[in-house]
Amino acid sequence: MNPRALIWDVDGTVAETERDGHRLAFNEAFEALGLPWRWGVAEYGRLLQVAGGLERLRHDLASRPGAPADPAAREALARELHALKNRGYAALVGRGAIAPRPGVLRLMAECAAQGVALALATTTSRGNVEALFSTLMGREWTRHFAAVVCAEDAPAKKPDPQAYDIALERLGLAPAQALALEDSPNGLRAARAAGIACGVTRSAYFADAAFEGAAWVRDDLDAAPPITLGLLRQAHSGSIDAFSIFSARP
Repeated sequence: MNPRALIWDVDGTVAETERDGHRLAFNEAFEALGLPWRWGVAEYGRLLQVAGGLERLRHDLASRPGAPADPAAREALARELHALKNRGYAALVGRGAIAPRPGVLRLMAECAAQGVALALATTTSRGNVEALFSTLMGREWTRHFAAVVCAEDAPAKKPDPQAYDIALERLGLAPAQALALEDSPNGLRAARAAGIACGVTRSAYFADAAFEGAAWVRDDLDAAPPITLGLLRQAHSGSIDAFSIFSARP
């Protein structure tokens, strides 16, 4: 059976948004409120074990010296910081500071040309998705996607499969009719929990992570041999051993 849809994660899969976007915007939010906190590259990598930007702030502030001791005040600060971060992220992306990962727009274009639907299944906010894709694909970016599932639609964070379950429902497809693309172990677990085969392009923060259960694991879509829709169809049908062909690292 040929895949009828490719369902994409966003942060880390479409672009290196975590390290080069969200992290910087969080630090700008701290600075804007006169707070002496900054998240370094390695520290933010550890914080990514907590899914969701607001949830990440709550986790950090719970043990952060100098954060409000009162739970209500701490929650209010987290929400204020998160709102500032989202505005800063949109401005950063709008300046063209974040490029798509290799092969992403190419593979999306192949799907469009050959009648394979595109969908997004992410638990980042719709505003963040809008900021990124309007820059990468133009103001009418939504016309390229048959389904867009964001945090507002799927509040349960990955590895919960909610985002993928909703994407399948909106596409009108069974899990076996779709393929997922992810960059993180939690994303892979979410796709597999929804019954969807999932390929992985390792992002910067998950370069050495284990991806048990992935259909294949690559550094990016353009690494030799490039991931094409033709190869994905062969892998999906079982006519080639996708893991051995796609997953080798030079």
